[in-house]
Amino acid sequence: MHVLSIPTWMVHVSSVIEWIAAMWLIWQYGELTGDRYWWGLSLAMLPALVSAMCACTWHFFDNSATLEWLVTLQASMTVVGNFTLCIAAWRIYSVSSNQ
Repeated sequence: MHVLSIPTWMVHVSSVIEWIAAMWLIWQYGELTGDRYWWGLSLAMLPALVSAMCACTWHFFDNSATLEWLVTLQASMTVVGNFTLCIAAWRIYSVSSNQ
């Protein structure tokens, strides 16, 4: 675990925790308003969370060459997450602009 400094680990871990909290808060907002599109946004955030967890896992194991596939998975999940977030945000915008 010597690859990253303690402050860098703190940023990585807190970012993952913040992302999970944001997903939960968005889901709660969807329940409060009864608007299922907000649930979609919360679910659309999952690939980005997987991406972050891949990065943290790879760093935890000192960027091991045997886990290099995590880098590919992390990059793929980032791309997928960008698309899912874009679609979810567009759906919320479309519904709200029609009201």
